[in-house]
This record gives sequence, structure tokens and C-alpha cells, in this order.
Amino acid sequence: MTGPTLARPAATAGERVSAFVVKWGFIAVTVALILYFVITEPSFRTVDNVFGMLKFIAPTAIAGLGVMLAMTVGGIDLSVGANAGFAVSIAAWTMVIGNQVGGIAVSVVLVCGLLIGAVNAFLVVVARIPDLLATLTTMFVIVGLKLIIVDGKSISSQMTLSDGSTAPGRFTADFLWLDRGSIGPVPVPVILFFVLTLILWFVLERTLWGRALFAVGTNAEAARLAGVRVQWYRTAAYMACGLLASIAGLLLAARIGQGDVSAGNSLLLDAVAVALVGVSVLGIGRPNAWGTALGAVLIAVMVTGFSMLGLPYYAQDFGKGVVLLIALLFSFTFSRRRTVVTAGSTTSS
Repeated sequence: MTGPTLARPAATAGERVSAFVVKWGFIAVTVALILYFVITEPSFRTVDNVFGMLKFIAPTAIAGLGVMLAMTVGGIDLSVGANAGFAVSIAAWTMVIGNQVGGIAVSVVLVCGLLIGAVNAFLVVVARIPDLLATLTTMFVIVGLKLIIVDGKSISSQMTLSDGSTAPGRFTADFLWLDRGSIGPVPVPVILFFVLTLILWFVLERTLWGRALFAVGTNAEAARLAGVRVQWYRTAAYMACGLLASIAGLLLAARIGQGDVSAGNSLLLDAVAVALVGVSVLGIGRPNAWGTALGAVLIAVMVTGFSMLGLPYYAQDFGKGVVLLIALLFSFTFSRRRTVVTAGSTTSS
């Protein structure tokens, strides 16, 4: 004869509120901010503005997706901003000085992104250097290499070279289409942003590869004992991160139309911010593609809204900091309290 089953106590009102806040709080903040700007700024609710915001944030979002991939295997990549800036300079050098077409420039940049990701993977996986130190070192090397390649100068069409001649090439129309083109009413960067988000969501949430990546990030030793090729998956994550950062750089290059040596300098902080925000969305508590996309949208809404209100540029940085702080509270403080309360309820049952 079996003994009586002990019923689990019903959650209190406070516990239910806490669970609701953790799961929906950040989305509620995003919706409230959008509604505020929609009501106060008529131009904010236009279709052109919506596409403009998404187009503006696309490079940051794509680089953030790369950081998100590194986070799934328990790491971080601080070289994404430098990688994107390197892509801008390499694309400009290939077309303007090398006099090549846009397709060649895209290919060269993507290969460079994969190589940077491979270097990061070697330092972290093979050389066993902590990811923060390894990718920080890579960041400085990339920034220095970029300046060496372009002699510390921005590259633009018809520029005068060191030998006194004029640069033979220019940014080609097919390359500029990456930023200025559209498919129907939707700009190309927006399409690329959402397609990459959808692909990564599918890989991470619906395939064995994604489960293996999360397993490596959660407990690498347990994953290894279960037969997961830990080093292979960590290497793949860092190489994919490098590739995504170079794609972000291609969009920046097409937007600027020249090889600005300062391009990508601010991308790192924003990319890390949107990836961290993604952890807090829906109380998932782990890196995820749609959460990262929502984090990027939130930053785009905030920056656009602040600009329409006439606030100074430094207010945007303050706002980003507040958003990141709220995200961290949702991810680590509120969710931890919810876990502790739940565990306590289970024990008492």
C-alpha cells in the first residue's frame, strides 16, 4: 500500500507576482517604452521610422548574436567590435585600393572574420587562456593590424595614396546595396537581421547541435563524459561569432561608404549589452536568439526616442546602462530569488 502523496503548497500571491515579473517584466518595459514614444512622438509610429530603427540596429544585433553564441558555450568574445571595424577597413581597402568588385570584398571580409574566430578559438580552447583575456588580446591586435594595413588613415574613393597616385577603385553599387537596398519595402539589413535570428533560434532550440552547445556551456565536463565533442563545439561557437561580427562590419561599411578607421569602436559594448539583455527575456535565464533580438530592438527604440525628444547623445549611453542594469537584475537577482522561493516551497512539501 502506498503512502499518502504530499501535495505541493500553492504559490503565494507574492511568489506569483515574482514569477510574472521575471517572465514578462522586461517585455512589459519594452512595450511601455514603445507606447510612450508612440503617444508623445507622432513621427515615431510611421512605417519608415520602424524600418529605420531596425536598419540602424541591425549591425549591433548581428554582432550581439555572435556574442550570444560565445555565451552558450560559457564564454564571451570581446573582439566583436574590433572584428567589425576590421571588416570595414578590409572591405574599403579591397574595393578602393585593390580595385575589386563588391563580391570579392564580401568574400575577403567573411574569410577574415572566420580566421579571427579561429584565432580566438585556438587561444581559448587549445592554449586554455581565459576567454576574457584571450579575446581582449585579440581585440588589441586586430585594432593595431587594421591601422597598420591602412596606414592609420580612413579609406575613401579618389583618395591620394602614399606614392602620390589616386586610388583606382570605389565602393561598388552591389556592395552599397547591402545597406541601401531593399526587398519590397523591407531594407536588406533588417531582412538579414531577422533571417540570422531565425536560423540561430532554430539551431539552438530545435537541433541536437544547439542542445550540445548549451550542454557545453552548462557543464563542459559532464558534456564530455556524455560523448559531446566539447572542444569542437566551443571552436564552432567562436568561429561563428567571428563570422557574425564580420557580417556586422559589412553592413557598417556599406552604410558609411568609406573605410572609417573608427568604425566599430562602440559596437562591442552594445553587442554585449543586447546579448545580456537576451538572457533576461521571458525568464529563460540563458542566452537565446529572440531575446537578443528583443534587446537590440529595445536599444533602437530608446536611442530613436531619445533623439526625437532632443536629448543629448550622452543621455543615450546613460539609458543603455540603465537598460543593462535592469536586465542583469532580472537575470540574476529576481530570478535567483524566485528559484530560492520555489526550492523552499518544494522542500517544505
